[in-house]
This record gives sequence, structure tokens and C-alpha cells, in this order.
Amino acid sequence: MNTLLLDTEQWDLVLDASGNIAMATPPYALAQDVASAVKTFLGELWYDTTQGIPYFSEVLGKLPPAALLTQLISDQALTVPGVVTAECSITSFNARGVSGQINFTDDTGETTIVNF
Repeated sequence: MNTLLLDTEQWDLVLDASGNIAMATPPYALAQDVASAVKTFLGELWYDTTQGIPYFSEVLGKLPPAALLTQLISDQALTVPGVVTAECSITSFNARGVSGQINFTDDTGETTIVNF
């Protein structure tokens, strides 16, 4: 799967040495896709409003149980093509934000950890 390379600080497009939009390559591309999936708010994608995590309606400002949040994030990571297993660990959670790690295995058997 082709994935545009995103700057890790601004989460914005990056140019390659030739001035073209840079492409991410495996295994980083899959890790970036997982991070993008769990950062997506439900309804945010205009081409498929069923994708994303219900951050506004169920998470931010609500403080749901950690088990529910880790399940929502793990389930969203599993929507990325090539991801076989995903396990979320929350490192910070309050009314204004959530951060953590996702440990996932891809269809080649490689295990990767992604911070979000």
C-alpha cells in the first residue's frame, strides 16, 4: 500500500530530495498508517465517515474506563490493511487528550510499536 510520508512533529507532508511529495516505505509505512488510524476522529474522513474513534462523543471530556478506550484504539488499529493483531497501552489520559503505544503485528509476522 502506498502511503505519503508525514513529518513526525507536524503530521504534514514531506518533500523528498527531488522536491516531490515523499512516500513512506515498509515497515515504517504501516506504522504510520496505524498511528494515523488511531488519530482519526469518527466522521472526520469525508470519503468514509464510519471510520475513526468516537473521541468527541465517547472519549474527550467523558473519561471512559481505560479498558473501553484501549479496546477502541486497538480495534481501530486492526482496520489498517496488513495489521493482524494490535494491543494498546495508555500512558496518559485526561479530559483533554490521550497518548500511549500500540504494539501490533503485521501479516509478515513483524511486530512494531507505535506511539500516539
